[in-house]
Amino acid sequence: MPFQLHFDESDLLRCRFALSPLVETQEAVRTLARRHRHGYHLPWLRRIREAAAALDLEPLWLLMPDGGHNPDFICPPPFGPLATFEEEIAGVRAVDPEVARADMELAGRPGARESVTGRRLLADPARAVREIADLLERAWQVLIEPYWPRLRALLEADIAYHSRKLADGGLAGLLGEVSAQLSWNGATLTVQGTRGDHKQVLGGQGLVLMPSVFVWPEVVGGHLEPWQPGLIYPARGIGGLWSEAGERTPETLARLLGRVRADVLCALDEPAGTSALAHRLDLAPSSVSAHLSVLRGAGLLTSRRYGHQVLYERTPLGIALAAAT
Repeated sequence: MPFQLHFDESDLLRCRFALSPLVETQEAVRTLARRHRHGYHLPWLRRIREAAAALDLEPLWLLMPDGGHNPDFICPPPFGPLATFEEEIAGVRAVDPEVARADMELAGRPGARESVTGRRLLADPARAVREIADLLERAWQVLIEPYWPRLRALLEADIAYHSRKLADGGLAGLLGEVSAQLSWNGATLTVQGTRGDHKQVLGGQGLVLMPSVFVWPEVVGGHLEPWQPGLIYPARGIGGLWSEAGERTPETLARLLGRVRADVLCALDEPAGTSALAHRLDLAPSSVSAHLSVLRGAGLLTSRRYGHQVLYERTPLGIALAAAT
């Protein structure tokens, strides 16, 4: 069933991208309970299995039905493009308890409001906000924070890629790149394959586009007032997210370029900065920077500035060299 977002001219001027650690935390929690999302994340699931088992995620799962409304207050769109988790969780803690109660009454799995946990959350919404924020913070610390440099690099690369698409072809051209579930017709964005038939008029608020590592294969849309409407879509490049860069380096390429330099080249399936590559390859940033300079000088990489950092990506020659081996 389709979910539709209706734009006017002012909405088109207020579309933006944002990176959200809180979105990733919520979607990671959701992924643990949804086996159809596990395929790309089996290495991560093995790493966090014991720590995740110690978390009582039932209050969050109770508010995350397979279809229908999920509470917006537990994952509002970030105000800026590069919000920190600390900034976002502070926003959750500041939510008006009555707004949270109304949000929870719209949401939840079948029977959630009548369950023991559901009745407890609704009976004291101020306490519920604190409890849910504390649980999200623990989930962040266990499920996401240890891997955040790797995840952030992939999410930033996705935003950089799609920002270029937006500049080159406008919103209509961008949406087809974001997901095959999205289609644009005049002033209406349709999200196919959702579990609810819903229409939302943006009303001049625009739309926040947020890539997520864990949302695949779905696209999640919504957010009602007082929050800006948002759309969470699968980030590019998740297929190689959990493999170690050195595992993908062919021996022939390592003999040609040297092991470390070949690892750097092969790690750039998606654009990345020096710090992200150093973390991924367990190397000193100065060493990675030196290899990047050599590869760029040889015409195998190009670089451009995105926000606070410089992103490197393979040129057609670099792509051909890595693929040919």
